[in-house]
Amino acid sequence: MVIGVVKEIKNREFRVGLTPGAVSSFTRAGHRVLVERGAGLGAGFSDEEYVQAGAELTDGAAPVWAQAGMMVKVKEPIPSEYGYFRPGQILFTYLHLAADQPLTQALLDAQVKAVAYETIVGRDGSLPCLAPMSEIAGRMSIQEGAKYLEKTYGGRGVLLSGVPGVERGNVVILGGGTVGANACKMAVGLGANVTVLDVNLARLAYLDDIFPRQITTLFSTPDNIRRSIAQADLVVCAVLLPGRAAPKLIRREDMAVMKPGAVLVDVAVDQGGCAETTHPTTHDDPIFTVDGVVHYCVANIPGAVARTSTLALVNATLHYGLALAERGVEEACRADAGLLAGVNCYAGRCTCRGVAEALELPYTPPETLF
Repeated sequence: MVIGVVKEIKNREFRVGLTPGAVSSFTRAGHRVLVERGAGLGAGFSDEEYVQAGAELTDGAAPVWAQAGMMVKVKEPIPSEYGYFRPGQILFTYLHLAADQPLTQALLDAQVKAVAYETIVGRDGSLPCLAPMSEIAGRMSIQEGAKYLEKTYGGRGVLLSGVPGVERGNVVILGGGTVGANACKMAVGLGANVTVLDVNLARLAYLDDIFPRQITTLFSTPDNIRRSIAQADLVVCAVLLPGRAAPKLIRREDMAVMKPGAVLVDVAVDQGGCAETTHPTTHDDPIFTVDGVVHYCVANIPGAVARTSTLALVNATLHYGLALAERGVEEACRADAGLLAGVNCYAGRCTCRGVAEALELPYTPPETLF
């Protein structure tokens, strides 16, 4: 199969779909890999490294899209790329379609075989291709939140760790999954007062065990959320419903109970966000303020640490990419039900139940199509 890798053109997205080492794995398996010149520079990988790994370089993205049977990306295509879609082409990337009707429709119209990293399921029920970016986004949510708490950016001017004689900052994390646990790890490491809310009591017990006497855990209810965010200096929204739109846990009227200059980091922005006031921002213009609350809603947080993110992502996706290239979507998914869960669009049909429900589209189980 011809594998394509292009430069990501989403704002300040420096990650790349394949590392030179991953390219070598594909070429050793007999596949041809086309890489757009400069695709890996943002993550610290030179064109020469790709050539040494067996890739062929192209000038511009168009030749890659035109020839590749499978495109391996990081972020979802943006409108300027929709015209490249071809019937039967495999698109292997993060998609987050539940919050993106135009992209979903473009994929359906072009009859692309769209396989989304974020809905692939591991044998243990985990989300193996989403996990590494969730780990990074969770850790960065505290790093970025701490920065925007500085008065320079309109924040409260609070140092999360405090100093002797001065109270620590209060961090509230909505969701105790991978993002939430990693945010918790960073916040605890900084010395903040940390509260984690979740509806999964077993998950709360787990977090309470690994952070004994360092955090407060609360069952997530509207009342507990409202009381917690009223005391918070930094709120991290970290709730994930795989393949579905994020639940709106923070209402517009809740802004009134939050402290002026508090910061809200909505990591769930890719899926529509957990706050009604959320809308996607970019690394160039990352924040906005609603009723005195600073919102950080960058939709590709891990893109800022592109080298770490690329290496972590490819570690997780390479196995699946090789299977798709070797067997095609149909045979690879017959052999791996977890990979089948990653098929979001196929032959003009929406094959992810969560996306279909969020966008009010007809749902077709993928196993009925091949």
